[in-house]
Amino acid sequence: MLMPPFELHHPTSVAEAVDLASSLMEQGLGFDWVAGGTDVLPNYKWRINPQPHVISLAAIEEAHSLLPTSIGCMVRLDALTADNGVHPLLVEAAAKVASSLIRKSATVGGNLCLDTRCFWYNQGEDWRRSIDWCHKADCGTGADCRVIPNQNTLCVATYQGDLAPNFMVLGASVHLIGPQGERQLPLSEFYALDGMKKNVLEPGEFLLKVTLPEEAFSRVGSYQKLRVRDSWDFPEAGVAASWIPSQPESLKIASTALESIPRLHNEEVSKTLASNGMEPVAMAAAIHKAVKPVNNTALPPRYRRSMVKTLTKRALRALQQGE
Repeated sequence: MLMPPFELHHPTSVAEAVDLASSLMEQGLGFDWVAGGTDVLPNYKWRINPQPHVISLAAIEEAHSLLPTSIGCMVRLDALTADNGVHPLLVEAAAKVASSLIRKSATVGGNLCLDTRCFWYNQGEDWRRSIDWCHKADCGTGADCRVIPNQNTLCVATYQGDLAPNFMVLGASVHLIGPQGERQLPLSEFYALDGMKKNVLEPGEFLLKVTLPEEAFSRVGSYQKLRVRDSWDFPEAGVAASWIPSQPESLKIASTALESIPRLHNEEVSKTLASNGMEPVAMAAAIHKAVKPVNNTALPPRYRRSMVKTLTKRALRALQQGE
């Protein structure tokens, strides 16, 4: 498929990128940020909400920074290795993303800001036109959601990124920068429960880096992923867990590919620890009850939700065996 026309910009500093975004907004011109492009560019080829301007972060030196507790948005997934001092849980998760070839281009920032996905959205323009539009890509028609009919107020497209739940259980924060300045917030507060909005980025903002607390390296973790093909696909369900060995109260569990956001399950974990301790079956049942997948990915929602129990038990047993 041919790429739609757009103007590509290459700022060489954070300040230049922010100024460029401000200038485009003042002119009323739409734009996207691009890091590795493995998500944005295929969507453009499918004519999924393309913009006339694209701002690349590739030439910004700070975006390539890779330290044990600070990872820039342009760091490639294949650079998340033990040799580079990266936390073992992130090394495990990154190795399960797509294929080795894609991991050489895909980036940390791109994976965290991944567009939500849906049967009715991730299709070519001709296909979408032939069956009528969906709420997320309605081309101004005001179309209803195809997954939950007769409503066009909420998009339930699914977030299918791998890294987010793993960063969450390590207590990661994201650093956002834009025309209004820089701000920092926990990654668990970055996502918005709406498949169209996706996250809390304001107009002109981008995710510059993600940081980990020193305490993260006291944690042992495990990431369990359900996908159709081991060497390629987005997760159909994913469960990440971490704890400080022999300290059940430190347990954190997060899920992905089950809703419009990756979710940190603090409430479910706390209640189950209080009543059953770190018992895998009880904890798995609590996480299973909390998630509500819909029918918009390759595997049926009932099966994906059922597999959450299995993935949670596998993750917890991996933690206990890793003591």
